[in-house]
Amino acid sequence: MKLSEQRPPWLKKRLAINSQQNQVHELLKGLNLNTVCQSALCPNIAECFGKGTATFMILGDICTRNCRFCAVKSGEPQPIDEGEPIRLATAVKGLGLKHVVITSVTRDDLPDGGAGHFAKVVDKLRHEVSDITIEVLTPDFQGDESALKTIIQSNPDIFNHNLETVPRLYPIVRPMADYQRSLSILKKVKEIDSEIYTKSGIMLGLGEKRTEVSEVMRDLTDVGCDILTVGQYLRPSQSHLEVKEYIRPEVFLEIKEEAENLGFLYVASAPFVRSSFNAAEAYNHCFQEEL
Repeated sequence: MKLSEQRPPWLKKRLAINSQQNQVHELLKGLNLNTVCQSALCPNIAECFGKGTATFMILGDICTRNCRFCAVKSGEPQPIDEGEPIRLATAVKGLGLKHVVITSVTRDDLPDGGAGHFAKVVDKLRHEVSDITIEVLTPDFQGDESALKTIIQSNPDIFNHNLETVPRLYPIVRPMADYQRSLSILKKVKEIDSEIYTKSGIMLGLGEKRTEVSEVMRDLTDVGCDILTVGQYLRPSQSHLEVKEYIRPEVFLEIKEEAENLGFLYVASAPFVRSSFNAAEAYNHCFQEEL
């Protein structure tokens, strides 16, 4: 049996079903909204839906890239849905969310990479929902600074862009992405607006070395990244990259301590951590730290 089929005890979850999960499913289905929770086969979906939370995925559910770790479909994407911003705001009100995470598929087919649609969603949320904090989890927009400015001008509270893995593994894990370009996204965001919180995340278990993880964390602090998430890569299907190693929980704790010593304002590091899992906690911690 392959390693990726033999999960250790700390990677086994008991799934509790409650009525809240069904309500979230029905709300999303009724409003024709996508979530990364569903499209990326997130292992935390039952827990998040059970708490009445979800991470919205805009600009369709088909990505123009083919990252080998990701379960989101790739191919020719759909046209932009101009009614999506108001439906998403309706869902946020229906769920009673105080912190909302908006992500998207990568849209290399669009001149602005979908930045304008991101901004419309954030603007609509600001207009329709009072007392809310907004986090955007974006693709790299091929390094286009004007796209970043478009999103930042809509005033999100957190700008998240994931590095995902160490530079050496990019050709294998993210063949259509570039480590330095992704790193520069976070740097440019801080240069455009030094007050915005920036955030990034990486996966472990793809064959990276522990020293490489430390180097990535130092790179992130060098560009002023505030929030770091570190989790275990889990293979979505047999057609995706195999898990090279299951990282023990105590190693995640060591990484958390190291990252905090490097100066991150908030670090979440554990096997089931995902970029938007318990995202409100990260924002609230950073906000309280600066009061």
